[in-house]
Amino acid sequence: MYETLSENLKDLANACPFPLYVVGGAVRDFIAGLKSDEADTDLCAPASAEEFSGCALKCGFTVNAVYKNTGTVKIKKDGEEYEFASFRSDEYVRGEHVPANTFFTDDITLDARRRDFKCNAVYYDIKSQKFADPLCGITDIKNRILDAVAPPAKVFGEDGLRLMRLARIAAQTGFEPTAGCMEAAKLHRALVNDVSKERVRCELELLLHADGRYKIKYAHYRGLEILKKTGVLAAFLPELAAGDGIAQRSDFHDYDVLEHSLRCAMYAEPPVRTAALLHDIGKPFCFNSYGKFTRHEEEGAKIAAAVCERLKYPKKQTEEIARLISLHMYDFRCDARENKVRKFILQNGDILDKLLMLKQADYSACKDDLDIAPSVAKIGGIRKKMRLEGLPFSLKELKIKGNELIGLGFPRDKVGETLEELLTACALKEVANERNALILRAQKILRRSKI
Repeated sequence: MYETLSENLKDLANACPFPLYVVGGAVRDFIAGLKSDEADTDLCAPASAEEFSGCALKCGFTVNAVYKNTGTVKIKKDGEEYEFASFRSDEYVRGEHVPANTFFTDDITLDARRRDFKCNAVYYDIKSQKFADPLCGITDIKNRILDAVAPPAKVFGEDGLRLMRLARIAAQTGFEPTAGCMEAAKLHRALVNDVSKERVRCELELLLHADGRYKIKYAHYRGLEILKKTGVLAAFLPELAAGDGIAQRSDFHDYDVLEHSLRCAMYAEPPVRTAALLHDIGKPFCFNSYGKFTRHEEEGAKIAAAVCERLKYPKKQTEEIARLISLHMYDFRCDARENKVRKFILQNGDILDKLLMLKQADYSACKDDLDIAPSVAKIGGIRKKMRLEGLPFSLKELKIKGNELIGLGFPRDKVGETLEELLTACALKEVANERNALILRAQKILRRSKI
């Protein structure tokens, strides 16, 4: 492992009067042969934050932050960033992610016991170029096992975020959680709600993109399965989990509502996975309220927006997710006229690529069919046709501008809607996207509206 470390880090280790260790994911990944561009290198030592900071400064590192209460230091040099933590032991209030008390120690076994999983509690002494393995984590890594550093009921009972980390790390690495971990996660599933919503959202997003970490196909689906099996999904996303066991028409679907949603996320491209997971979240509500799924996309958009707000998603992302969900059933039967589809393309051009991704994932998740979805083929084909025709797709592409409309006599408050009308007319090939033709059309609009 020594060869994988930077010269800056080696120099820092040699300058420290105490052993400096790499710990956690970087060590686990090296032993497991997992390679990622996203890997972080965490450091630790039986030394205080002040002692480590002094050594880092002498070696030319910038110390960006020092947290004496937790013994944590963040350093940077030549674009390399590291986080250091003093050896310590933590005490928790049941379920809460942040320790209630921290005790510093020089005992590596105590430090290992404060971590979550044995595979993340293997240390590499940079100076001596040796591994330290107080909890036999190397064996777990080689056997691809995810086991807790202490009795699982204690580990998950201390920190509710570990319920999410169990699913996420298992998904990313392909490691198999032990039966004890799965049972303890079930027992303490409700503790996920004692963790800050931002942290839960962060872990969920990491899980939904777990396949990108080590390029393991459909890794994120495996993580969602673990959340389902442990009951953690139902604890923090009850609206989604309510679809478990709700059957769907067998001529369209092979799976119930929840399994279809998980598979939709599985097949979805990364930019739309959150929307894919939540796209049918309105179905349980509609089924339980009306006995059918009619207009579930409308109800789903409202419910998804509420869920995203609860999990502290950014406002812009929340609005986009809700909008995608509200539109995902558009022209499902492919019976919309071409002119209507052309208008739809113009109205939703800013999210059309993502909407087509979502519609494709939805189609594939019905019967595990990876062929192109008929509605995706249709809408995509019409858009391609519009491009070949050289039609404008946005107001910026129109050959007439707002100031010209004002010059023709349009009030400022009517300019926007008039430009939109001209854009639609171009899309329907009622007028050419040429300045003179657009001016004539605008004059007709002016006379018609008697502004």
